[in-house]
Amino acid sequence: MENEAGALSRVAGLFSARGYNIESLTVAPTEDPTLSRMTLVTYGTDEIVEQITKQLNKLIDVVKLMDMTEGPHIEREMMLVKVRAEGERREELKRVTDIFRGRIIDVTAKSYTIELTGAGDKLDAFLQALEQTVIIEVVRSGVSGIARGERALKI
Repeated sequence: MENEAGALSRVAGLFSARGYNIESLTVAPTEDPTLSRMTLVTYGTDEIVEQITKQLNKLIDVVKLMDMTEGPHIEREMMLVKVRAEGERREELKRVTDIFRGRIIDVTAKSYTIELTGAGDKLDAFLQALEQTVIIEVVRSGVSGIARGERALKI
């Protein structure tokens, strides 16, 4: 999409006006500073997704649209989790973090902040592996995706 003020709000407005939910949304400039890449996750029947696609293609800010689910692709999401880490619990939290290939990026006397990257299912599984009472705060980036192989989103 065009890297212009208001482009994101027009996309969000399209979803809001039609009652569609945005599950995840990430936007950032690309190698071309005049363009931004928006990765948007939504759910619906094939008909609803087709309607969303048609409506997005009508927006002047949208340069090109690609449905990542139509081919092999890679999805990643980043999550930061702040947890209570005191006493014997510290070693257990470190062990669980290592199992999920996460990193402890901040340590205080009472807490750890853990960084984890991967598919959404992996991040969900990590949260489920923790005792809910230890979780202080969770921040997720939203999904970023790229097609596998030669397929690319280029204009």
